[in-house]
Amino acid sequence: MESITVIVETPKGSGLKYDYEPKLKAFKLKKVLPAGMVFPFDFGFIPDTRGDDGDPLDVVVIAEQGTFTGCYVDCRIIGAIKASHTERDGSTMRNDRYLAVPEVSNLFKDVSSLMQLPDAILTQLESFFANYNELAGKKFEVIERVGAEEAYQTIKG
Repeated sequence: MESITVIVETPKGSGLKYDYEPKLKAFKLKKVLPAGMVFPFDFGFIPDTRGDDGDPLDVVVIAEQGTFTGCYVDCRIIGAIKASHTERDGSTMRNDRYLAVPEVSNLFKDVSSLMQLPDAILTQLESFFANYNELAGKKFEVIERVGAEEAYQTIKG
């Protein structure tokens, strides 16, 4: 599989959520998380893609260190968490989270599949997104975890 370029919006360890605003060509502060709640890994998007929510596809970058907002990272896709997202008004849409590892990672250099990660990482990620959405009055429900090949094919659509 080819590398995928990810643009980091919110760095690992941040209690602030940023979104890229194409019209401004800049990153904008979107949300302040409650005290003690931080992003467990870098969170960003795959440029030139579009998810069911109208935004670019979301990616969690599993790495030993966080980067910074606006950082471009060449990654390999290792899988995805397929999920649905229910808004306050009751409307539901898909809002999958793709999982990737930086090509330059040392700690995760041999990871090419979700199955190679400790289950605790995936469970904690799913819990983070459920809690994050709950704070906004939304519901995040995991449908299933999928492997690298299926995730990559979905991205390439």
